[in-house]
Amino acid sequence: MTKYNELNVSANKTKKRVGRGISAGGGKTAGRGTKGQKARTGKKLNAMFQGGSGPLAQRAPKNRGFKSFKAPAQVVYLDHLNAFKGKTADNMTLFEAGYVATPFHTVKVIARGELTEKVTLKVQAASASVQAAITKAGGTFEKVPTPIKQSAKAAEKAEK
Repeated sequence: MTKYNELNVSANKTKKRVGRGISAGGGKTAGRGTKGQKARTGKKLNAMFQGGSGPLAQRAPKNRGFKSFKAPAQVVYLDHLNAFKGKTADNMTLFEAGYVATPFHTVKVIARGELTEKVTLKVQAASASVQAAITKAGGTFEKVPTPIKQSAKAAEKAEK
Protein backbone atom coordinates (compact mmCIF):
# COMPACT_ATOMS: atom_id res chain seq x y z
CA MET A 1 0.00 0.00 0.00
CA THR A 2 1.41 3.43 -0.95
CA LYS A 3 1.63 6.18 1.58
CA TYR A 4 0.05 9.59 1.12
CA ASN A 5 3.40 11.40 1.04
CA GLU A 6 4.75 8.96 -1.57
CA LEU A 7 2.03 9.55 -4.18
CA ASN A 8 3.22 10.66 -7.62
CA VAL A 9 0.84 13.48 -8.46
CA SER A 10 1.46 15.94 -11.27
CA ALA A 11 1.30 19.60 -10.28
CA ASN A 12 -0.44 20.64 -13.52
CA LYS A 13 -4.19 20.61 -13.32
CA THR A 14 -6.01 20.39 -16.64
CA LYS A 15 -7.94 23.51 -17.62
CA LYS A 16 -11.66 23.32 -16.89
CA ARG A 17 -13.78 23.20 -20.07
CA VAL A 18 -16.61 25.64 -19.47
CA GLY A 19 -19.81 26.10 -21.41
CA ARG A 20 -20.43 22.37 -21.99
CA GLY A 21 -23.78 21.96 -20.24
CA ILE A 22 -25.07 21.96 -16.69
CA SER A 23 -23.77 18.52 -15.77
CA ALA A 24 -20.17 19.53 -16.59
CA GLY A 25 -20.16 22.01 -13.68
CA GLY A 26 -19.42 25.10 -15.76
CA GLY A 27 -22.52 25.43 -17.87
CA LYS A 28 -25.00 28.21 -18.72
CA THR A 29 -23.06 31.45 -18.11
CA ALA A 30 -19.75 29.52 -17.77
CA GLY A 31 -18.44 31.68 -14.93
CA ARG A 32 -18.94 34.94 -16.83
CA GLY A 33 -21.74 36.30 -14.67
CA THR A 34 -24.97 37.49 -16.26
CA LYS A 35 -24.96 39.64 -19.40
CA GLY A 36 -22.73 42.70 -19.64
CA GLN A 37 -19.77 43.50 -21.83
CA LYS A 38 -17.42 40.95 -20.30
CA ALA A 39 -19.97 38.15 -20.69
CA ARG A 40 -20.04 38.40 -24.50
CA THR A 41 -17.94 36.49 -26.97
CA GLY A 42 -15.84 38.24 -29.55
CA LYS A 43 -13.29 40.98 -29.02
CA LYS A 44 -11.89 41.09 -25.49
CA LEU A 45 -11.22 44.36 -23.67
CA ASN A 46 -7.61 45.46 -23.70
CA ALA A 47 -5.70 46.50 -20.60
CA MET A 48 -6.09 50.19 -21.47
CA PHE A 49 -9.89 50.09 -21.64
CA GLN A 50 -11.61 52.37 -19.11
CA GLY A 51 -15.29 51.89 -19.79
CA GLY A 52 -15.53 54.14 -22.81
CA SER A 53 -13.77 57.18 -21.33
CA GLY A 54 -10.44 58.16 -22.82
CA PRO A 55 -7.66 55.98 -21.39
CA LEU A 56 -5.12 57.70 -19.16
CA ALA A 57 -2.20 56.83 -21.44
CA GLN A 58 -4.00 58.47 -24.36
CA ARG A 59 -5.02 61.53 -22.32
CA ALA A 60 -1.48 62.15 -21.07
CA PRO A 61 0.53 64.69 -23.07
CA LYS A 62 2.94 63.31 -25.64
CA ASN A 63 6.34 64.44 -26.93
CA ARG A 64 5.74 67.80 -28.56
CA GLY A 65 5.10 70.42 -25.92
CA PHE A 66 4.90 67.99 -23.01
CA LYS A 67 5.63 69.20 -19.50
CA SER A 68 8.83 67.87 -17.98
CA PHE A 69 8.63 66.76 -14.36
CA LYS A 70 12.38 67.16 -13.94
CA ALA A 71 13.22 69.92 -11.45
CA PRO A 72 15.10 72.78 -13.15
CA ALA A 73 18.56 73.69 -11.90
CA GLN A 74 18.80 76.30 -9.15
CA VAL A 75 20.70 79.34 -10.40
CA VAL A 76 23.52 81.05 -8.51
CA TYR A 77 25.27 84.06 -10.01
CA LEU A 78 29.03 84.55 -10.25
CA ASP A 79 29.11 87.71 -8.12
CA HIS A 80 27.47 85.77 -5.24
CA LEU A 81 30.64 83.67 -4.96
CA ASN A 82 32.61 86.69 -3.67
CA ALA A 83 31.02 85.97 -0.26
CA PHE A 84 33.03 82.71 -0.08
CA LYS A 85 36.44 84.40 0.09
CA GLY A 86 39.09 81.63 0.01
CA LYS A 87 36.53 78.97 1.01
CA THR A 88 34.76 76.10 -0.71
CA ALA A 89 31.33 76.79 -2.17
CA ASP A 90 29.18 73.67 -2.52
CA ASN A 91 25.46 72.86 -2.36
CA MET A 92 25.36 72.90 1.45
CA THR A 93 27.28 76.16 1.93
CA LEU A 94 25.24 77.89 -0.80
CA PHE A 95 22.06 76.70 0.97
CA GLU A 96 23.26 77.94 4.36
CA ALA A 97 24.13 81.33 2.81
CA GLY A 98 20.60 81.50 1.36
CA TYR A 99 21.50 81.42 -2.35
CA VAL A 100 19.60 78.17 -3.10
CA ALA A 101 16.29 76.83 -1.77
CA THR A 102 17.46 73.26 -1.17
CA PRO A 103 20.88 71.58 -1.24
CA PHE A 104 19.43 68.41 -2.78
CA HIS A 105 18.74 69.79 -6.27
CA THR A 106 21.09 70.59 -9.13
CA VAL A 107 22.89 73.93 -8.80
CA LYS A 108 24.26 75.84 -11.77
CA VAL A 109 26.44 78.94 -11.58
CA ILE A 110 25.86 81.53 -14.30
CA ALA A 111 28.01 84.54 -15.20
CA ARG A 112 26.78 87.88 -13.85
CA GLY A 113 29.08 90.47 -12.36
CA GLU A 114 32.74 89.80 -11.61
CA LEU A 115 34.58 87.37 -9.36
CA THR A 116 37.34 89.07 -7.38
CA GLU A 117 38.00 86.39 -4.73
CA LYS A 118 39.70 82.99 -4.91
CA VAL A 119 36.99 80.31 -4.54
CA THR A 120 36.85 76.51 -4.76
CA LEU A 121 33.51 75.69 -6.43
CA LYS A 122 32.02 72.19 -6.10
CA VAL A 123 28.58 72.12 -7.78
CA GLN A 124 26.80 70.23 -10.55
CA ALA A 125 27.21 72.76 -13.38
CA ALA A 126 28.79 76.08 -14.31
CA SER A 127 28.86 77.94 -17.59
CA ALA A 128 32.11 78.09 -19.56
CA SER A 129 32.55 81.81 -18.81
CA VAL A 130 32.16 81.12 -15.07
CA GLN A 131 34.81 78.38 -15.19
CA ALA A 132 37.16 80.76 -16.96
CA ALA A 133 36.50 83.52 -14.39
CA ILE A 134 37.16 81.13 -11.47
CA THR A 135 40.52 79.96 -12.87
CA LYS A 136 41.44 83.58 -13.65
CA ALA A 137 40.79 84.53 -10.01
CA GLY A 138 43.01 81.62 -8.88
CA GLY A 139 40.23 79.26 -7.80
CA THR A 140 39.12 75.84 -9.02
CA PHE A 141 35.88 74.32 -10.31
CA GLU A 142 34.91 70.70 -9.66
CA LYS A 143 31.81 69.04 -11.08
CA VAL A 144 30.14 66.85 -8.44
CA PRO A 145 26.93 64.75 -8.45
CA THR A 146 23.76 66.05 -6.79
CA PRO A 147 23.68 65.15 -3.07
CA ILE A 148 21.05 62.57 -2.10
CA LYS A 149 18.62 63.51 0.63
CA GLN A 150 18.88 61.13 3.58
CA SER A 151 16.23 60.39 6.15
CA ALA A 152 17.00 61.27 9.78
CA LYS A 153 17.59 57.59 10.62
CA ALA A 154 19.99 57.09 7.69
CA ALA A 155 21.95 60.24 8.59
CA GLU A 156 22.20 59.10 12.21
CA LYS A 157 23.42 55.69 11.07
CA ALA A 158 26.05 57.28 8.77
CA GLU A 159 27.44 59.32 11.66
CA LYS A 160 28.00 56.19 13.80
